[in-house]
Amino acid sequence: MEHMGQRILFMGSPDFAIPSLRALARSWDVVGVVTQPDRQAGRGRKLKCSDVKVFAQNLGLSIFQPASLREPDAVNYIRSLSPDLIVVAAFGQILKQAILSIPIFGCVNVHASLLPRWRGAAPIQAAILNDEITGVTIMKMDRGLDTGPMLAQRSLLIPPHFTAGDLSNKLAEMGAELLVETLPQYFEGDIKPRAQNEAEATVAPRLIKAEAQLDYNQSAEY
Repeated sequence: MEHMGQRILFMGSPDFAIPSLRALARSWDVVGVVTQPDRQAGRGRKLKCSDVKVFAQNLGLSIFQPASLREPDAVNYIRSLSPDLIVVAAFGQILKQAILSIPIFGCVNVHASLLPRWRGAAPIQAAILNDEITGVTIMKMDRGLDTGPMLAQRSLLIPPHFTAGDLSNKLAEMGAELLVETLPQYFEGDIKPRAQNEAEATVAPRLIKAEAQLDYNQSAEY
């Protein structure tokens, strides 16, 4: 099914974002993809591009890799694309008001938790460590860290054998499905964004190396 009339700009970087981009490209006019710059990686320190860049190249989509979205040239370029909506999935940079205010329908984010639980950079790992149920949230972005009003949610019982990688793959597909189900209703004005309950908010900051240390005296379920 193809939806006409809405120009969508996609922002994402790791493989988590690929299902959402794939789903959007099937039905909407994706006017461009914004992803992180190529980085040195591995022992050879060779330049490595993001998973989303590789996928977008295969789709023949226009790709933009700004060092920072705060730069006026980056803002002006995105404005020149005249997007009606910006969709974000694990992009890796905070969007400032100069970007948030460009699309008429604003910016929506595919977030890998049941907000307001586990805002921040590592919601999947936090859910694996602490919860039995998690899910995905489609939210309208504001200037805060995952604080914007919610458009839709879908939950998932975490299988006991799931690793963070397994859960990431599952939530990526769930998020893509929920995104394309939600957008037509959002564009028509049939969804009223629902504010998050700040009293229930928790934060999952970026993981540090010390958190990966294992205590072999503890059980695997500890």
